[in-house]
Amino acid sequence: MADYRVGRVLNPTTPLSVAVAASSAFPPFLSPLILELRQSDFVVDANAPLEKPPFTTGVVLTDGGVYDNLGLETAWKRYRSILVSDGGGKMPPEPAPKRDWARHAYRINDIIDNQVRSLRKRQLIQAFKTGTDHDGTYWGIRSHIKDYFPAISLNCPEDRAMELAATPTRLKRLEPAYQDRLINWGYAICTAATGNHFPGPVNCPAQFPCSGGI
Repeated sequence: MADYRVGRVLNPTTPLSVAVAASSAFPPFLSPLILELRQSDFVVDANAPLEKPPFTTGVVLTDGGVYDNLGLETAWKRYRSILVSDGGGKMPPEPAPKRDWARHAYRINDIIDNQVRSLRKRQLIQAFKTGTDHDGTYWGIRSHIKDYFPAISLNCPEDRAMELAATPTRLKRLEPAYQDRLINWGYAICTAATGNHFPGPVNCPAQFPCSGGI
């Protein structure tokens, strides 16, 4: 468990449920999550300038998507081949923006997050096109099968795929049949993207992993 400025905990005892909660702590309603640690939990690291209280004893956490929604930075620095799966939603237009400070501030946060995500995506795809330092591919929940050539054999009607793409981010349980459709759509668009834009053999599947298609 680590932060490049705060330092490393080599043998953390933090429950997995707390790690999941931290990853789900999206502001402003679910954030922050406070992780209480001891200074002695950390390995002494001269390259970690913030390895000292209160940074090491009261760790204030929020959803990592606030900083890097696609989780690119660490992988980008270490590996040449990058596969990116983007399940993020699309920010809808707002014909009548709210004017009270709370909802206006919430909208501003949405705009900032959307802009950062869009910028990273554009930079990523441009890097793949030039192929100078990295190769790989990107696919998103809103990608279009027809944009990948040759087409895969799995049947993915556009209207059904976009219905799945509109699934809101939520903690509510999904119905099993709908969950299967999401899995199938992710499987299909991943196959299309890797099969067309990633070097190396990719076998095109003849059927979806779950019954019922998308």
